[in-house]
This record gives sequence, structure tokens and C-alpha cells, in this order.
Amino acid sequence: MRNFLLLWSTQSLSMLGSSVTEFALTLWLYEKTGSALSTAALTICTYAPYVVMSILAGAITDRLDKKKTMLVCDALAAAGTVLIYILYRTDTLAVWHLYAINAVHGLMNTVQQPASEVAYTLTVPKEQYQTASGLQYFASSSIGIGSPLIASALYGLGGLDIVIAADLITFAAAFTALALFISFPENREDNDSRDGVLKLASEGVRFLRENPLVTDVILFMSGVNLVASAFDAALPAMVIPNPRGGNAVYGTVAACSGIAMVIGSMLVTVMPKPKDRVRVIYLTMLFSLGTENFLISLSRNPAVWCIGQIIGWILVPLMGASENVILRNSIPVELQGRVYACRNTLQFFTIPLGLLLGGFMVDEICEPFMERHSADRLLTAMFGTGKGSGAAMVIFILGVAGAVMCLITGQRLKRYNYSE
Repeated sequence: MRNFLLLWSTQSLSMLGSSVTEFALTLWLYEKTGSALSTAALTICTYAPYVVMSILAGAITDRLDKKKTMLVCDALAAAGTVLIYILYRTDTLAVWHLYAINAVHGLMNTVQQPASEVAYTLTVPKEQYQTASGLQYFASSSIGIGSPLIASALYGLGGLDIVIAADLITFAAAFTALALFISFPENREDNDSRDGVLKLASEGVRFLRENPLVTDVILFMSGVNLVASAFDAALPAMVIPNPRGGNAVYGTVAACSGIAMVIGSMLVTVMPKPKDRVRVIYLTMLFSLGTENFLISLSRNPAVWCIGQIIGWILVPLMGASENVILRNSIPVELQGRVYACRNTLQFFTIPLGLLLGGFMVDEICEPFMERHSADRLLTAMFGTGKGSGAAMVIFILGVAGAVMCLITGQRLKRYNYSE
């Protein structure tokens, strides 16, 4: 586990720096535009190339050296961050610059992510898959806590200058560790493959077609991602303009999801294997989507918002670990790059759609609707008044949609029983 632990710790540090920058840019952009849709478009530009190119990128990744692939992608992503810094310092940074640079970051992540998944598989003994998955979620959870709080503090203290400087320091540490101190076992079957990229990509699609368990789990998660990403677009539009909200409160509320995931990740690393991992996946998501949205949308109290975030996210690591174990045990390592890339397209294509949907519903439908019906006592009692009340309505609608989706699609998953 030495290589895994070193890779996991340094890459997680770099991810923290990147997440701090992303959160600070969200604050900067919302200050400039005041639009939920414009802010959501920042993440859409990251995910769009990631979704569109993932299938081909996975096939390419399977033919490339995983370590070199990760190093090149990380270096190019860091170059984009440096460009943002230069534009900011010369007072020429515009919204479209962020969209374009985020699209390049998303393209790099398209290749880097499946390479990282294979790298983790190669450095973890099979009997340690659940522990490794728990540690990965622990890292992402810690980042979820730290990045909003750190970003809010650093952005308030010194603007984007200090935020980007911290990001580049963490990148340098991770890049050095990966380049000089981490080695991966060579997967010769991949490196010796002479098949074309399209043929390799089709093998990933064929694997999913022939393995309905894996495919149905992925499609279920794509539905969850649609609802969750629309929620992500609406949350800042509800919290930031609220009289009891603002940037600092939004950072705290966002950090609570990370706190919940840290707790959940720690539980995953020590708990016994579930009797049915598929059942764990859809029941945890039903609980999360069926509680968090209603608590947050129907309250104007920041403490309740935080409680809602914790309840909604505490079981996510358990779901994620179960999905990771199913995928790693079901997919041969020589196919993992291309199959994970197909997974990325199917499971994550709904994220940009959800962000677009959530931002559109806030800006164009629910905020104007709440403004026209500001005298309606029932609506104002449920969602409040003024800017942000429409976003609260969107979050409530998403809670209903998410619970219904889990109840309907969960019936299909009941036919499987996976306990390995």
C-alpha cells in the first residue's frame, strides 16, 4: 500500500488546491453576474468535454503509460491556472476566459481520471479495495470541508492572488512526488495492444452491454447526478442573497457536506462488507435525496441548512465504496481504462445537464414566479420572499423528483444481489 498511500495523499493535496481555486472563482463569478445560470456554466464547461470525449480518452489511456499521462495532464491543467492568474493580475480576466480555461481543464481531466483509476487499482491489493475506496472518499470529503472554508477565507483576505498561489504550491508537491517517488506495476497487456482507439473504445461499450449489473448501477447514478447537480446550481443562489446568508455562510453550508462525508468515509473503512451492495446504493440515495432537499428548501435558518447537508451526504461514501467495489471486481484491469471512461460518459453526462437545468429553473422560472406571487401566503411560508426564494422552490422540486426517481429505478436494481 506504500505507493497507493503516497499517491493518494499527494494527489488529494493537489485536489484540495484546485478545489479552493474553483470555489473562489465561483464566488468571483457570482459577484460579477449575480446569475445562477452563469455560475453553473463554469462547471458545465468543465464537464462538457469530459463527458463528450471520455469514451475515446479511456481507450487512449489504456495504451499510454499511466504515470506519464497523469504528469502531462496535471502540468497542462496547472498552466491554465497560471493563465488565470496572469489575466487577473493584468485586470483583463473576463467571464469567457474562465469558461474556456475550464473547458481545457475538463479535457485534461478526461484523460487523467481513467488513468488515475487504473493507477489506484494497480497499487491496491484486491482485499484492500473497500479500505482504499474509503480513503479516497475520506480525501474527497476532507476537500469538501476544507475548500469552501479555505477559499472563503483566502478570497476575503487577498483575492484570487493568494488562492492561486496556494493551488500552485499543492500542484508542485503532488507533481514532484508522482514524478520521483511513485511507481506503478506495468500492465504489459495494455501497453502491447496494437488495436485502434475506436476498437478499444468499442470494447468498453461492449463490456457494459454484456454486464447489465454494472450498466444499471451506472445509469441509476446518472439519474442521481442529474438531481444533485441541479441542486448544486440552486444552492448558492438560495444562500448567498438570503439576508441570513452570504459568502461566508455559503462556504460553511458547503463545508458541511464534506464533514458528513468524512464521517461516512471513516465508517466505510471499518465496517464489514454489506450483504447486498446494490441495495446499499439505491437505499442510501433514496435517503439522501428524500431528506436534504426538503430540510434546506423549507427553512431560512443556516443551522438547519447545515443539518440538511450533513444528513444528505453522510451515506454518500457508503454508496460510492459499494459502486467502486462492484466496478473493480467486475472489470478486468486491462479493460478498466476504457470501461471507466464509458462509465464517465454515462454516469456524468447528466451533470452539465443538471447544472444547466438548475440554473435555468432558478433564473428563468422560479425566481420570476416567486416575485409575481410574493403575496401568496403558502408559497412565502414555504420558500420565503425576495431573491433566493425561487432557488428554494427549485431545491424543493428537486427533492420530490429525486425521491420519485430512486423509488422507480430502484425497483430495477432489486433483481441484483452483490455481496463480494
